Amino acid sequence: MECRAESLKDYYRFHARIYDATRWSFLFDRDRLIDLACHALTATGRAQGARVAEVGCGTGRNLRALARSLPTAHIAGVDLCPPMLSRAKKAVAGAGERVELFCAAYGPGSFVADSLDLVVFSYALTMFNPGFDTAIETAWGHLRPGGVVAVVDFHDSPRPWFRTWMGVNHVRLDGHLPPLLEARFGTVRREITPAYGGLWRRFCYLGRK
Repeated sequence: MECRAESLKDYYRFHARIYDATRWSFLFDRDRLIDLACHALTATGRAQGARVAEVGCGTGRNLRALARSLPTAHIAGVDLCPPMLSRAKKAVAGAGERVELFCAAYGPGSFVADSLDLVVFSYALTMFNPGFDTAIETAWGHLRPGGVVAVVDFHDSPRPWFRTWMGVNHVRLDGHLPPLLEARFGTVRREITPAYGGLWRRFCYLGRK
């Protein structure tokens, strides 16, 4: 696991510089996920003073959107890679002390059990190899009863060469995540959508503890 973490850190030392300029072309539905998640909190009266975490927060793009949509929330971003968090710090500077950043691997000790109203994974879980199942279980433990998990990520691809290429970039494309999420959470929303003429599919999932 330690070797995996170091490999990801090395990968993002370069990619942090170009992440926001390039990822828009294939990391689809991130804004949609934030809108759906914030609506889910509002609909159940949890938005006011909500406690929110994004796991694998990267450059802070989603944290900034969460801070805008949830103006009274306390928001935490967790990421392994210092170069990404350096950019995240700039992205959320306007939110003041409402947003905290943590450079660490996500685990049971990241937050107090039953303390969060929303946990977000945006194109993160497919890079937790191994560890995606543990991360899902950990998120369940961190959420309060009735709390929401919100996930957008790659799902699968019919093209072996594309799956291999994504594997080189630390992404697993085996359709393995939705069944695990559905087994642990009460499903609120599940969408699977093709991209680039079916070269791959992505999914969007909201579940409730």
